[in-house]
Amino acid sequence: MNTKQTLYTRSESKCELCGASEDLAVYEVPPNSTHSPEDTLLVCRTCIDQLEDPEKINVHHWHCLNESMWSQVPAVQVVAWRMLTRLSSEGWPQDLLDMLYLDDETLAWAKQTGEGASSEETVKHVDSNGALLEAGDNVTLVKDLNVKGANFTAKRGTVVRGISLVADNPEHIEGRVSGQQIVILTKFVKKSNPK
Repeated sequence: MNTKQTLYTRSESKCELCGASEDLAVYEVPPNSTHSPEDTLLVCRTCIDQLEDPEKINVHHWHCLNESMWSQVPAVQVVAWRMLTRLSSEGWPQDLLDMLYLDDETLAWAKQTGEGASSEETVKHVDSNGALLEAGDNVTLVKDLNVKGANFTAKRGTVVRGISLVADNPEHIEGRVSGQQIVILTKFVKKSNPK
């Protein structure tokens, strides 16, 4: 059985990323594919176009990774990790990344293209006391904040649960206060102690 036949059998003739059944092709997972089924995927034209050209990425298309990231096929796991890393500033992909487990060898393969190397290692979000903030942390407001456009004041002492980080700005986090998703300056929060 050749690689293409093996991939059709393995994937049940569906895109291994989004599940589409039309316009399928073999995709070699960079950087050093040997053209074997272990490092190739059967994917649709929509996925290939977006994998190869970041300008064409449709964030909503990649919600499919919520299912396919659980594949037992390392090549699928690698591509899922790379796309989720590329899209992590959207919020929901970071949540999926936090759940995704790759063994050391697969993670090393995923990182070979440099995906996720720059922003995660250079942008650090710290609170008013210098404590490192991470996505999902709870923080407490250290001063009253007038929320522009929402006509309310977020009071000092308010706990903001499950914050998300603004990927390209270390001074901004996002969180829900009084039912509104707002951007908060990190200098106005302190990390809450876990209970």
